[in-house]
Amino acid sequence: MQQKASGWTAERRARQATLIQNWRPWDTSTGPRTAEGKARSSGNAWQHGGRSQEARAELAALRRMLCEIDAMNRNILQRRYG
Repeated sequence: MQQKASGWTAERRARQATLIQNWRPWDTSTGPRTAEGKARSSGNAWQHGGRSQEARAELAALRRMLCEIDAMNRNILQRRYG
């Protein structure tokens, strides 16, 4: 007999969901309190390089290109429709 990957049955998941809904841990959550915790959580957006210096530079370049394309489109429309 093959065991499920998570080991949780549908009944167990439903029971856990009910317990968590009654427990409501999000109501009392305050986030990090210590300087170390705040520093650690502030780095969450930097995971996987999505907010790395390279990624931000590439995003800035893309924004500049989009602005240039927008300006070209405005010029074309102005010439075409006055």
